[in-house]
Amino acid sequence: MFKSFQLPQINFDSHDTVTGDFGDLPNWDLNDLYPSPDGEEITKDLKALESNCSSFASEYQGQLDGLTAEGLLNCIERYEDIQNVAGRVMSFAGLSYYQNTSDANRSKFMADMQSKITDFTTPLVFFSLEINNIDDEHIQNLLNSNHKLSRYKPIIDNLRKMKPHQLSDELEQFLHDQSVVGTAAWNRLFDETMASLKFNVDDELLSLEATLNLLSDKNRETREKGTRALIKVFGENISLFSRITNTLAKEKEVEDRWRKMPTPQFSRHLANQVEPEVVEALRNAVVTAYPKLSHRYYALKAKWMNLDSLEVWDRNAPLDSDNSSDIQWEDAKKIVLDAYSDFSPKMANIAEPFFTKGWIDAGVKPGKAPGAFAHPTVTNVHPYVMLNYMGKQRDVMTLAHELGHGVHQVLAASQGELLSSTPLTLAETASVFGEMLTFRKMLDKTTDPVKRKHLLANKVEDMINTVVRQIAFYDFECKLHAARANGELTPDQINEIWMSIQAESLGPIFNFVEGYETFWTYIPHFIHSPFYVYAYAFGDGLVNALYAVYEEGNIDFQDKYFDMLSAGGSMHHKELLAPFGLDASDPKFWDKGLSLISSMIDELEAMES
Repeated sequence: MFKSFQLPQINFDSHDTVTGDFGDLPNWDLNDLYPSPDGEEITKDLKALESNCSSFASEYQGQLDGLTAEGLLNCIERYEDIQNVAGRVMSFAGLSYYQNTSDANRSKFMADMQSKITDFTTPLVFFSLEINNIDDEHIQNLLNSNHKLSRYKPIIDNLRKMKPHQLSDELEQFLHDQSVVGTAAWNRLFDETMASLKFNVDDELLSLEATLNLLSDKNRETREKGTRALIKVFGENISLFSRITNTLAKEKEVEDRWRKMPTPQFSRHLANQVEPEVVEALRNAVVTAYPKLSHRYYALKAKWMNLDSLEVWDRNAPLDSDNSSDIQWEDAKKIVLDAYSDFSPKMANIAEPFFTKGWIDAGVKPGKAPGAFAHPTVTNVHPYVMLNYMGKQRDVMTLAHELGHGVHQVLAASQGELLSSTPLTLAETASVFGEMLTFRKMLDKTTDPVKRKHLLANKVEDMINTVVRQIAFYDFECKLHAARANGELTPDQINEIWMSIQAESLGPIFNFVEGYETFWTYIPHFIHSPFYVYAYAFGDGLVNALYAVYEEGNIDFQDKYFDMLSAGGSMHHKELLAPFGLDASDPKFWDKGLSLISSMIDELEAMES
């Protein structure tokens, strides 16, 4: 039940700034978590955590079914306090490690903290098991009799959904202990390998992030060189990535089998608090829409580029006529905060401290993990945002996206440690909405037809990457895990699955250069969070529908929106969307969101006539 963090990072000793072509790029200041990895603050917390975990188990193990409502409330509140301290330690270690995964000291600190936290919290494994063993009628009576206890009902209900999949106390404790040398160890191997890879482009050795950035370069030859550099290195490491993927998929299959999970995806759906049929409706709607979305858009793009067909290095190519200059960091900040403020000054006020208090790490640095994320840390501190800012329009949108997460996490913190975490399906809502606000403000201010075309095209590409690409990733995972259940997969077999999905989703306009079949290797979500990826499409489709309600002038929309974000994980998606008149379980709901993307492509096509 501890919060997970995806690609966090930071410097133990850096409070300086990284100066580049885009202005002064900020670094994190982790002092709000701990001043240092060996200081008295973290040492004191670790000692207290070990003691509190032991005393909690001594007092409550074997006793939960006999507690009064007040006794159960005290138990949960103590458990929540333990979660907070453990989460604080792991946030500090994780953020430190991910800012420079090639630093041996950070790596050791992360591993040591992970081991300590696992050891300390092993005695707590009984908690969720015993909650699930309480009689249904009895626990309902306890919840009904105490208002303070009843606020934890969503947590208890979600725990009890795992009841049919719960193992014995001994096996659950074994899985908890074994995770350090199991999933976590393979994840760490993947991260450190990716951070250490170097890609030779014109005799210059680049990191993964810098090389991937070449795929959106204006120069087609540069894009091709970047692609071929990626192909070479991925191919050289394919055996290792295949081993990691095979091992984690098999480990998941074994645990799922013991837990009697009906499908590999089912545990993710449980964690996301979303019904399998809702995800299937989303998946089917997107796959059915491939021809009118990605196929149609990329055919239009080939026409713009005067090409009969596209190579994979053309997928994210900017338009030839797009001569927009790099965007300075201060300009990016202003663009996003202005868009947030136009929606509501409250939103901009929540986002402002990220820029002024060291809550953003923006520069591209050696050893730093690729990509971007917002990590909530714990509810009595604040989130941190990581970017790899390169001055492009997409980077501005990424800033808007991650700040949306940050705003969401700040608001949800009021729910407390156990209720603040939002299911992944709704966790992308605020981020995508923040992106949409920023995009619409930029579009509304653009009167030049060429610049408007560029903005629309970039947004369509981002939406295709968010919806089509992520559902294609989801299908890849579904097929891979199904195939792995029948035996170990060779690299060629995994490559074949990847290519079948890519051809279907991108469409007939593409040629696929030899070696592109290895591009599944660098996607971190397949390793860290199996089946996470559909949450992006879920969030985009939901936001498209939500934004339509906003544009229609829904009464008190802003207040309803902030209430939704403040709810954290305390409410189901049906309850959260009801005030807006939306229902994600309705298959037509997804068609509405996809129609927005299609209408933008309509506008782009109309510009050609």
